[in-house]
Amino acid sequence: MYIQIEEPTETISADAVKMWRISNSVGHVIAFLIIAVLIVCTDKLNWYGWIGIVLYILGGIGVLSAIFSIVIEPVYLQRTWRYKIDPQFVQLKHGKWKIQHTLIPMEKVEYVRTEQGPIMRHYQLYKIEIGTTTSSHVIPAIASEEAKKLKAEIAVYAKIQDSDVIEGERA
Repeated sequence: MYIQIEEPTETISADAVKMWRISNSVGHVIAFLIIAVLIVCTDKLNWYGWIGIVLYILGGIGVLSAIFSIVIEPVYLQRTWRYKIDPQFVQLKHGKWKIQHTLIPMEKVEYVRTEQGPIMRHYQLYKIEIGTTTSSHVIPAIASEEAKKLKAEIAVYAKIQDSDVIEGERA
């Protein structure tokens, strides 16, 4: 009575690495600017000495975090993310040490949404969000044409009405 389910093989875009590096760099630069301003305030406003020490420790931790999230993590995520869409399931699989394999039955899918921020727009990438009654799942960094095709394919398999189509109009 067991169903043989094939492993997901589709990969996310290779441009995801560049996009994540830029996004993580922006976040770390903002954090370093805040820490730098607080260190200057510590010196100019004669705050307690321990505050400066804590800020320098936070700066050191921030450097380690930046190295990991800018250099290592994007490559790791891009290499381990896999997905597969078929008439029965949406499969999502990622991780190397802690592997997370999610099966979403098509009859449970309630909506499919694409999302694109400014950095993703530059690389012509979309994030696909698949929603069920109790949760939502994301496939990150899919090329533009592929994302539109996948969104339509999931909607057809899950029998979702397209909210972009005006009532009375045929697609």
